[in-house]
Amino acid sequence: MSHQMNYQQAPMGAPAPQAARNGLGVAALVLGIIGFLSGLPMFLFWLAGPLGLLALIFGIVGAGRVKRGQATNKGVAITGTVLGALAIVLAIIGVIVSVLIVKSATDEIKQQTGSSNSVKDLKAGDAAKYNNGLQVTVSKPSPYTINPSTLIDGHTNGNKAWKVTVTIKNTGSKDYTNPLMTTDAEADGKKSEEVGDDKHGILHHDFEKTLSPNESSSVEMVFDAPPTAKELELKITPDLMLDPANWKLAL
Repeated sequence: MSHQMNYQQAPMGAPAPQAARNGLGVAALVLGIIGFLSGLPMFLFWLAGPLGLLALIFGIVGAGRVKRGQATNKGVAITGTVLGALAIVLAIIGVIVSVLIVKSATDEIKQQTGSSNSVKDLKAGDAAKYNNGLQVTVSKPSPYTINPSTLIDGHTNGNKAWKVTVTIKNTGSKDYTNPLMTTDAEADGKKSEEVGDDKHGILHHDFEKTLSPNESSSVEMVFDAPPTAKELELKITPDLMLDPANWKLAL
């Protein structure tokens, strides 16, 4: 007995079946896993955030393809989307934690080296005190007569010169090495130059030394001012790591 087999042919012109477009779902899963794992240490937030965002986008687009029948890996796309969202959340937490850590470290440094009292608008004889034990005082200005034969620079003919004594004292319990002091002065709101001669000026500063506990170092400084100036404003930064202190001195 013979059997005749009939084969049903596909209609002419019918489109060939298309391969499933699962690439975005797979990419979302891979990026989501890497982003999520990168977010766990928190300090890798800069990596977890971008990877999580890409995973989220790829996952959403991949899920859309599944919905339209263009892809078949719905679970992979959804998992990648979820992991991407979690990676973004971890990245945000990492940013917040990093900012708090940096702020805490900065506050600790300021507490150790910064000023413990106001360092603005101090008067003659007032001390700027710092938490590391350094203490700066400025004396009342006194008129200074310049000898033209010993003048180096900083004085303008017709101006008056005023001398102040700046003292740095180490009130802490440890040696303080090389307090690199810088100064800036104004007389009635205008720049006041430091006068240099054979006794005064930057060449005669004796602050670049090690101060033992309870040891102090002083230097006389001379500043040029217009003859009608009523106030000398002196800003002193006792060390590069410390806040400047500001004295307003009546002339």
